[in-house]
Amino acid sequence: MKQHWLISVIIIISSCHIAGTVFAQAAGKVEGQVLLDFEEGFDVGEVEASNAEIGIGDGRLRIKATSDKLPRIVIKAPEGHWDLSKYIYLAMDVRNSGKEKASLSCRLNDKGWVDGSIGVPAGQTKTLSVLIKRGEVAEEIGQKLFGMNAIPGGHVWIWDPVDAARIGELVIFMREVKAGQVVEIDNIRGEGLYKPPTVEELETTFFPFIDRFGQYMHGDWPGKTHSLEELKSSHKEELADLKKHAGPADWNKYGGWAKGPRLEVTGHFRVQKYLGKWWLVDPEGRLFWSHGIDCVRPYSSTPITERRHYFAELAEADSPLAKFYGKGRWAPKGYYKGKGEYETFNFKAVNLFRKFGTEWERRHGELAQRRLRSWGMNTIANWSDEKIYLLRKTPYFATLGTGGGRKLEGGEGHWRKFADPFDVSFEEKLSERLAKEKEKSADDPWCIGYFVDNELTWGDDTFLALGALKSPADQPGKKAFVEQLKGKYETIEKLNAVWGTSHSSWGGLLACCEEPDKEKAEEDLKEFCVKFAHEYFRKCRDVVKKAAPKKLYMGCRFDFHFYPEEMLGLEWPIPIAAEYCDVVSFNRYRYVAKSLVPPEGIDKPLIIGEFHTGALDRGMFHTGLRSSANQAERGEAYIDYVEGALENRYIVGTHWFQYGEQTTTGRGDGENYQVGFVDICDRPYKETIDACRKVGYKIYEYRMGN
Repeated sequence: MKQHWLISVIIIISSCHIAGTVFAQAAGKVEGQVLLDFEEGFDVGEVEASNAEIGIGDGRLRIKATSDKLPRIVIKAPEGHWDLSKYIYLAMDVRNSGKEKASLSCRLNDKGWVDGSIGVPAGQTKTLSVLIKRGEVAEEIGQKLFGMNAIPGGHVWIWDPVDAARIGELVIFMREVKAGQVVEIDNIRGEGLYKPPTVEELETTFFPFIDRFGQYMHGDWPGKTHSLEELKSSHKEELADLKKHAGPADWNKYGGWAKGPRLEVTGHFRVQKYLGKWWLVDPEGRLFWSHGIDCVRPYSSTPITERRHYFAELAEADSPLAKFYGKGRWAPKGYYKGKGEYETFNFKAVNLFRKFGTEWERRHGELAQRRLRSWGMNTIANWSDEKIYLLRKTPYFATLGTGGGRKLEGGEGHWRKFADPFDVSFEEKLSERLAKEKEKSADDPWCIGYFVDNELTWGDDTFLALGALKSPADQPGKKAFVEQLKGKYETIEKLNAVWGTSHSSWGGLLACCEEPDKEKAEEDLKEFCVKFAHEYFRKCRDVVKKAAPKKLYMGCRFDFHFYPEEMLGLEWPIPIAAEYCDVVSFNRYRYVAKSLVPPEGIDKPLIIGEFHTGALDRGMFHTGLRSSANQAERGEAYIDYVEGALENRYIVGTHWFQYGEQTTTGRGDGENYQVGFVDICDRPYKETIDACRKVGYKIYEYRMGN
């Protein structure tokens, strides 16, 4: 395939000179190597296309959707691969030549987490940027900068990363479009100088790199806090803004649609389908759509064990700030996993103390309630501080878990092993947890309901059954599986004949912890997985409804981020969840929400418990699971996502993860994402707030199609 190549050698470095050393800011966008510009000589015959027609016009590659089912093209590197190791982003110009807004996405080497997306109104041109998410840093760097999922200079780590030096193909596709939609792309290029600190810099002038407020020292950006005076003056500015934006005028006290229809009044939240769309209904009988945010709390600690030299200023042992030291053990992955207890420091709380004084917790909670209303949000969502939501000024969800009971010992899990629902401790521990809610949320009109668990590892439709078989003989789930097999086969010999095994007795099967031939045992494995899921959801539902009969059971927050287009056979428990849940919940880290629907034949409300995007232009090192090029595009991405959810007749709410910024140097598992509505100094991100208000103040009219 012939290509027309342009090599640009002009590199504009956005950097900051510190102590005689230059450290490039991760947010610095620079012009770099142009890979393709689609001028004369480009052969469109080499481009793979599905559900799309392609052509060249005016020096741009024209893509026309011939179907509304994922139009996409694949452009392969002419020499086998492109080397983008010098750059932070792959970027391209996108012009929307159609009549409706279009969303264009691009993946590098078809890696699902290494992608970018942009919404482009009709007739406009915008830049689509794909953050090049890489593998772990070189060992000599990692030995000095650890405990973080990203480091300065543009090195962002993610699951299933790409080799930046060997980008073999670009997968470009349109989401949620109608046949006939046309976009044009041009000037595909590398951008942003990739320049993490060198070993020499780390050994000389780089440390410390975090200032007294918990911010990156070697850079500057709009909204950075430079002094205690700025910390306090920014609060005064925000109070003026909150006074100007008191909240949507058409909401009742719960955030329901006061100007809308009035349905049956029950005094608690419930679900109902109205005019073909699913809704929550508030205690006053008003339509309610849950526009919320997770982790409304004043805590954001970072490990300091082995890392005290990272920080320019920590609290003296005898100072008032010393109370913000703490201890942590939670580290399901990353540097601190398996290392036991580590020391922490809470920069977020320190900054609130500096801002508000000794009553910082109370004032922060009251401010959070006021902020949410002003921002056009009506829900305090998962992982939030009960001292804040029990002020009863904003509806909320309470968080429960089944982790206190016995685990499925032969199983595996991303965050933890699955609790065994066949064990008596499963219901006992969940009941004990709910008993603590008796005088709090269980009969509180402001409580919408309960999420039970989060992002459990369901695996494929044999995964949990295999985990049971690999468990010890006294595992209740394993015993239940063996009883199921006894009922089906009657004798161990009949089972052996089907599975190709040689167990001497049913007791021998119980004692065996080896996996059977998955193909031969597949039918039985699937049957037990179905039984397992029924046991899990039924018991969760029953315990919740016994303790809090007027509250909604919201399910387990499935982490099926790609469902439904790319589920890879992992959707099997969703129909079972729908039998027991009032609302089925998903954590959906995607750029779009409109396409999330229940499996065919199921009519059930859905809610999105987590989503976010982030950028590298405000001193943070990691964008989170989905990336935007800057704060303005982050705001636009928020609007696109929530509006898509509002257009979906099944979705009854979206909850952003999270309220406050993660720490620059990472939490216990290394996450250090730029995903807050407020930064580590409790200063709101204006672009994000403006976007939230833009969609939040009109959610009901938009939902009704007005």
